[in-house]
Formats: sequence, C-alpha cells, structure tokens
Amino acid sequence: MKHSNISIFIPHIGCPNMCSFCNQHTISGAQKAPTAQEVREICEKALAEARSPENTEIAFFGGSFTAIPRGYMLELLEAVQDFIGEGKFRGIRISTRPDCISEEILTVLKKYGVTAIELGAQSMSNKVLEANDRGHTAEDVVNASTLIREYGFELGLQMMIGLYKSTGDDEFETVDKITGICPDTVRIYPVVILEGTKLSELYREGEYTTFSFDEAVEMSAIAMMRFESGGIRVIKCGLHASEFVEKDMVGGFYHPAFRELCEGLIYRWRIEEIIGYETGEGFDFVIAVNPSCISKALGHKKSNAEYFRKQGINIKIIGDENIPKYQCELRR
Repeated sequence: MKHSNISIFIPHIGCPNMCSFCNQHTISGAQKAPTAQEVREICEKALAEARSPENTEIAFFGGSFTAIPRGYMLELLEAVQDFIGEGKFRGIRISTRPDCISEEILTVLKKYGVTAIELGAQSMSNKVLEANDRGHTAEDVVNASTLIREYGFELGLQMMIGLYKSTGDDEFETVDKITGICPDTVRIYPVVILEGTKLSELYREGEYTTFSFDEAVEMSAIAMMRFESGGIRVIKCGLHASEFVEKDMVGGFYHPAFRELCEGLIYRWRIEEIIGYETGEGFDFVIAVNPSCISKALGHKKSNAEYFRKQGINIKIIGDENIPKYQCELRR
C-alpha cells in the first residue's frame, strides 16, 4: 500500500539563519504558523477521510521542526496524539536541520510518537554549504544521521541540485556521500530561485549562473538511479506544483512534472541501451516494463515515443509484472 502524508506546514520560525535559497512562505504557501487547534482540525478531517490511515503519517514540514520554540513544538506534538496509534495514523514525520538534532531532542521526539526524521542536508560539500549560508557542515549531517538511526527513527535526507558555487562534481559527490549514509528515503530538490532570497540577488547580479534546465534534469535522473540502485527510496523529485512558486520564481529548475521528466529520461537511456543505436525507417521494437511504469517509459507527453520516432524507430511499450522499476526488456 502506498505511503502518504498529512502535510502540515510550519513557516520559517526558530531557524538560526536564513539560507541563500530560503523563502518558506512561498514554498509552503503558509503565511502564519498553525495553532494547535488548527492542527487538530486538520488531523480530524484527514482521519475521517483516510482510506488507509495505517500507511499515513502526520508530517510537519516547511521549517526546522526541532528549532522552533520548544513550547510551541510540544503543543503541536500534543495536538496530534489523539490521531496516532491503532486504527489511526501510523506516526509523525518531521523535517529539520542537521545541527538541530541531539540526544535530548530525539528522546522527546520518541516519547511523542515521531517515526521519521528528514534532514535538510542540501549538499555534502562544505564549500557549497558555506556559500549558501547553511550554518552547518557535511560532518553535521553524518553525525545527526548516525544519532537518528541509533534512536530507531526512519531517516530521510534531502539534497538540492544547482546551489550557488556547486559544480557537477559537487552534485555527484553529494549523491555518493548520501548513498554511503544509507538513509531510508531521499528527496531531490533542484534549486528554484525565489524572489526575496540571496540567490535572487546573486542571480540578477550575474554572480550566480545556474546549470541549464536539461543538465538539471540529467543530474537529477542520474541521482535517482543511483539512490534507487542503493536501495534508497526517492520519495520526491522537484518542488510540488504551486501557484506561489510559479508567481515568485525568478530562475532555476521548476516544472510541475519534474519527476516525470527525470523518469522519462531514465527510460530513454534504458531503451537506447537495449536496442543499440540502430536508426532508419522500419525499425520497430516492443519494450516491456513494469505496468506501473508504462507512462514513464513513453515519457512526459509521450516525448520518448516522439524522440525515437524522429530517428525512424517505432517503440511499443507493454507491461510485465516481473520487471523491476526503471528496468526494461526487449521483446521484439
């Protein structure tokens, strides 16, 4: 059964600094912190409508949950207690900063039924972290991840592709180091440059030059393949579709179907591998993929079918339950 979240966004309160890319009001669409009563109402409504609450977590996203004022954090955790447990939601998922994790904090989170902790690692290059005002080091990510695992939480890591002063080598170093940590899940966020951020200033001044959009898609696709082959679930790739992001972005790599673009590219590469690079009129291939991935193999808006057609190659995609995700077989 597919996992889902009841997302509750906590805006930027309590963080020790403002990162170069951060404009949480735009990302979450939230302009004020929710009250405990509002949180209860959200959970009550969600539980009444949930089809599989046992596969659903209450998720506090948007800000750094363990950095908000302690009293407010406890109010929020208290507010959701009646909605977790047998016959209710599975637990609580939070996101926070690597330097806002300690044994004392983890003890509190465990007491209140937190099940998963996601860390905003963003990059595993200290040069990139410093340039983007993250306020923590790559070593902090490693240390916090180790503690989280020791306390029995599910571990998630988040990375960003295309940060200021990050190179292609930096991106793949981050992928390799995150893979080495072995988190349970990963989120990949290609940078979106938002109005009112340091990145927007650097971008307009010409100091910050981004990768091309196609390069960002390729890097993200490679990262997805490496994580998945390492047994790490990629639960997000690209910012969620949002009118706020579309209105306030000044550059970067936003697309409402960003993950679909990446997955289509992965399948294009896979298909090219198994058919060779034959071209010419009359080449027809039947490609088998997992049934859940047929649309991915065809590409966003059938772009892969069109890509091969321009080379004189016709592809037909069929389903086979025995084929793993991101793999395909030639059935011609």
